[in-house]
Amino acid sequence: MIYGSLGETGAASEYAQRAFELRDRASEREKLEISAFYYFTITGDLEQASQIYQLSFQSYPRDSAAHLNLGVNYIVMGQFEKAAAETRESLQLDSNSVTAYGNLGNIYLALNRFDEAKATVELALARNLDSVDLHQDLYALAFLQGDAKAMEQHVAWAAGKLGKEDLLLSLQSDTEAYAGHLEKARGLSHRAVEVAKHFDLKEPAADWEANAALREALFGNAAQARQRAAAALAIAPGKDVQAVAALTLAIAGDAARARALADDLAKRFSADTMVKSHWLPAIRAEIELKNGDPSQAIELLQAAATYELGQPMFFIDRGCLIPAHVRGQAYLRARQGSAAAGEFQKFLDHRGLVWNCATASLAHLGLARAYALAGDTAKARAAYQDFFALWKDADSDIPALREARAQYAKLE
Repeated sequence: MIYGSLGETGAASEYAQRAFELRDRASEREKLEISAFYYFTITGDLEQASQIYQLSFQSYPRDSAAHLNLGVNYIVMGQFEKAAAETRESLQLDSNSVTAYGNLGNIYLALNRFDEAKATVELALARNLDSVDLHQDLYALAFLQGDAKAMEQHVAWAAGKLGKEDLLLSLQSDTEAYAGHLEKARGLSHRAVEVAKHFDLKEPAADWEANAALREALFGNAAQARQRAAAALAIAPGKDVQAVAALTLAIAGDAARARALADDLAKRFSADTMVKSHWLPAIRAEIELKNGDPSQAIELLQAAATYELGQPMFFIDRGCLIPAHVRGQAYLRARQGSAAAGEFQKFLDHRGLVWNCATASLAHLGLARAYALAGDTAKARAAYQDFFALWKDADSDIPALREARAQYAKLE
């Protein structure tokens, strides 16, 4: 659990596997906890883990940890009302759980209940509780309010702290990229990677590198995306890094390598909920888009519908709606403007879930293109203008921006 909290999922998995092998030496209550953690960490079968957590608090009604962990399962799956109920129950049983306060703040953010998110974090701070989760929640609120000074304060709070500084630096890199400040974003990502390496946190270092790689691919920098994906895999080829690298390579046009990574994920993590129902449909759909078959891409993405609002552990308490982004692109390629607009609108409807994801920034551009396809020139023009306002001082050499300007000129 300690390694997991530091983002070192490989080490966490190693010890979770060993604990599971030794579970018969533990008490009945401990067996349940070990088994649930095994399914969450090793197999990734979130439905099975949820069943065990439910059995745990049925057998031990005052087990606050079972409610808390079931809430985490629901967060990852995108079932936020259920997550809120379980996390509130956990706090009823343990009112000093800083993790529960941080999780509940995150849940309220995902539900666009921003006042409740703020009140939850403030209550924890009033109890003299503090954690990186609370600062992430406050960072998200500051981002949504456009409060750059407050965001910088939370980055400063994390400076020098193990497992915290690199995380906040990576979040700040996404904020810069959200506004099209790609060079600044690259610098912050580099710092995040180096800080993680300094603390010997290889998997988080690979995460931040993979995150930067995906961003390059989404913005149209295929060569840089492929280079950074390779660099991430070289640092630590964990499950999430492999998934993000595969998606990156698919977007960047390296279908062969993307397919090989996806096939390996499917083989090694056949029971993993988010691999099966989030990453693999998106990766394979992107490959089909590059093959010129948007209809097949749309069909593949049906498997992602149930969990597409979920928060994969990779995205640091956000859900970047990757399946919706890929589906929107597929509808654009299929020239189904209204359907594409529905996918990109999800990002505007779930601001507290996606906050500074690159996909959220690009959703404005996706909407503009969708409205143009649908023949609604007025809405298309307004959406393009929203995107240009967001990227008003963006780096001028970003391919996505150049393409947007060319398309807008034709629209005019």
